[in-house]
Amino acid sequence: MCRGTFMTRELYLLYRGPLAAPVLQHLTKDDLSKLYFGEFRVLDINGSQCFLTRTGYTGEDGFEISVPSEHGVDLAKAILEKSEGKIRLTGLGARDSLRLEAGLCLYGNDMEQHITPIEAGLTWAIGKRRRAEGGFLGADVILKQLADGPSIRRVGFISSGPPARSHSEIQDEGGNNIGEVTSGGFSPCLKKNIAMGYVKSGLHKAGTKVKIIIRGKANEGVCHKNAIRTH
Repeated sequence: MCRGTFMTRELYLLYRGPLAAPVLQHLTKDDLSKLYFGEFRVLDINGSQCFLTRTGYTGEDGFEISVPSEHGVDLAKAILEKSEGKIRLTGLGARDSLRLEAGLCLYGNDMEQHITPIEAGLTWAIGKRRRAEGGFLGADVILKQLADGPSIRRVGFISSGPPARSHSEIQDEGGNNIGEVTSGGFSPCLKKNIAMGYVKSGLHKAGTKVKIIIRGKANEGVCHKNAIRTH
């Protein structure tokens, strides 16, 4: 059993990029080089007790900071000032393009209750002991897919034409339906349209040419590994 506490008086800052650690280090006495990816710590940042995790949803190094709401604006301003103009405020559009480049799933789009971890390319999330012991929720389906392979697989795409959007049809070069886009958009870093979705197993290999149907028109695309760009 897991107990949760609603932090109703906290403000949540997502803070990422190559300057995240060196700039934040100026605002705390704790050694952030000892806080490794996935770890959590309660510490003083800019004079306020914060919950800090070295996690995130963009594929870049950085932190998620939970700070008392009355100190949130001051902390954000302090980070911006310490960066000397090198760190900027961004919104969900930037986060979405970065997570798409990194091949990170958005729940409700790229994964949901009818998609297995094997189909989604998340096999690493199932430990060897759990696989050996079985008995977990969905074990019958998942263990069979591990043994025989899934019928569909999540894959990344680089495409021409307008950006692909959720539910855009994916076809093979012969015009046969082979899958569907689950997320797509323009990558400012790559200056290309990128997407992810599910196609039939065997047609997911990097370099496989496909057609993505957008507003009734077929646009050229090519399969890519899920992490289209690594940061």
